Amino acid sequence: MKPAEVSTPSDREVLVKRSFDAPVNLVWQAYTDPALMRRWLTAMPGWSMPVCEMATHVGGKYRWRWRDNENGQEFGFTGEMLEVALHSKIVHTQIYDPGDLGGSMGGEPSIITVTFNETNGITNVATSIKYASKADRDAAMSTGMTDGMEMSYKQLDGVLAG
Repeated sequence: MKPAEVSTPSDREVLVKRSFDAPVNLVWQAYTDPALMRRWLTAMPGWSMPVCEMATHVGGKYRWRWRDNENGQEFGFTGEMLEVALHSKIVHTQIYDPGDLGGSMGGEPSIITVTFNETNGITNVATSIKYASKADRDAAMSTGMTDGMEMSYKQLDGVLAG
């Protein structure tokens, strides 16, 4: 599949669009099953995802944590599910936990909206990230976040093909 398309629809938003050669029910499962998420949401080589806990219902909490396997440094995200529509949409808050990696993506939660739309066996996923401020968005973008997302998406292509 083609690499993700990244845009900034406003000074507080990032929009990432990516297509997957799989039916929506499989892509949905990859986004909501912690065991599957651990297989593709690791992004950078040499990193693992030792914590992937989530309850995918409105009010459900999640906690994701990544570890640099070489030096043991960790960071993660936590949040709460605000809206869940089966095979269609997930909306959740996201709070950056710098762990011992450090850095900042602002103190206020971001709102993540992920939509899933299947056409002829291809599932189009759009991820909208709305930050509390332009400074928060710019701080997140400066981390290479969207490059990491595409690395994960390439791994997801492999998981979906398997």
